[in-house]
Amino acid sequence: MSDDVLSHIPAMRAYARSLCKGALDADDLVQETLLRAIEHADKYRAGTHMRAWLFTIMRNRFYTNIRKAARERTGDADCVSGGPVTQPDQEWHLRHMELWRQIGAIPLHYREAIVLVSVLGETYIRAAQILDCDIGTIKSRVNRARTMLKTALEPEF
Repeated sequence: MSDDVLSHIPAMRAYARSLCKGALDADDLVQETLLRAIEHADKYRAGTHMRAWLFTIMRNRFYTNIRKAARERTGDADCVSGGPVTQPDQEWHLRHMELWRQIGAIPLHYREAIVLVSVLGETYIRAAQILDCDIGTIKSRVNRARTMLKTALEPEF
C-alpha cells in the first residue's frame, strides 16, 4: 500500500491546494491525510481506487478542519492590534528635512557625487562620466560625503 500512496502525493498536493487558501495549509492537509491513511490502512479494501480513497479522506479532513476552526475563538476580532494603524510621519519628515539641510551644507563636489550615486541611483561609472572625473574620485567623494552626513546626523550621547 505505501508504494501506491506515495505515487499519489503530487495529485494530493494539487487537490489540497485547490481546497486550501495557502500552500502551507495545503501541505498540512496532505500530511494529515497521509497520517489518517496510515492509521486506517486496515479499512482500505483491495481493489478500491486508491486515489479516490485518499481524496475522500482529504476532503473529509478539510471539512472537519473548517468545522473546528469555526468553533475555535482565536480572539482575532477582539484584538486591538488587528485594526488599521497609521504610522506617525512627523519624525521621518523632520529627519528627511534635516538630511537635505545637511546635504546642502557639505561642499558642492561631495554633494554632487552623493546625490548622483545615492539619491538618483547612478552607477559610479556613470557618475564619473557626468562629473568628468575618475571613478576612484567618485568613490572617494561618495564615501567622504557619507561620512560627513553620518557625523552631522548622528545623535550625540
